[in-house]
Amino acid sequence: MTTKRTSGRLLIPRSRRLTLDVLHYHKQSATCAHDRLFDLKKVAELRSRLTSRISWSVLFIKAFGIVAAHRPVLRQSFQRWPWAHLYQHSQNVAMLATHRVHDNEPWVLWSRFVQPEQQSLTSLQARLDRYLTEPIPQAFRQQWQLSGLPTIFRRILWWWTLNVSLSKRAHRSGTFFLTTLAGKGVEIQDPPAFLTSNLTYGPLDEQSRCRVTMSYDHRLMDGSFVADCLIELENVLNSTIADELDAIISGGETTATRPEKS
Repeated sequence: MTTKRTSGRLLIPRSRRLTLDVLHYHKQSATCAHDRLFDLKKVAELRSRLTSRISWSVLFIKAFGIVAAHRPVLRQSFQRWPWAHLYQHSQNVAMLATHRVHDNEPWVLWSRFVQPEQQSLTSLQARLDRYLTEPIPQAFRQQWQLSGLPTIFRRILWWWTLNVSLSKRAHRSGTFFLTTLAGKGVEIQDPPAFLTSNLTYGPLDEQSRCRVTMSYDHRLMDGSFVADCLIELENVLNSTIADELDAIISGGETTATRPEKS
């Protein structure tokens, strides 16, 4: 029995359009990347004792939110239009790359977490669970609608958000970005995004260590600052985040839960 082979031009699937947009704007960013090997033995041990799962992504999102809360440069963006200047956003907004399947097509979408440093780990996990289980048109309504537009209209909306509607830019595209393939045993060398700072982490080794990489806009910060951010991030994971995990295990969270608005 022979397999019929076909060739010819194909339309770009709807599931790939937003990724193409991100790569388009990523090429316009002056990013560098540095990494640090984190010792997360304490966090890994506490996480293994939880009765309900809390993902590593949630732990990193809250920890980095804590770091960014008192480092204003991590909430800034470099703006070219109408002249070169910086814009500082008032709050942290984390965007997490989320892999979903819809109509047998793989999608990469972005789960949004507003001010994650002010939310409990369990509330952040509950929000992530909704992004992972609700139908894509419902969970990612704006992204779903945007993906259905022709390229020229998508790019106009992207440009308007990134250059003109700056007060809404953070809510729509985030102030920092997290992506990981650690669950598949893979490290991402330089996450492709266009935000001020982008974070990724690799799989844990036998000593519960993992490599954490932070890519950043070199127009806004330098390597020494990024090194300090990575050091503080590791410390926050092993202190504040570990303490909250311990409180969850003990039966009472110590961090107040502030429901996030959609």
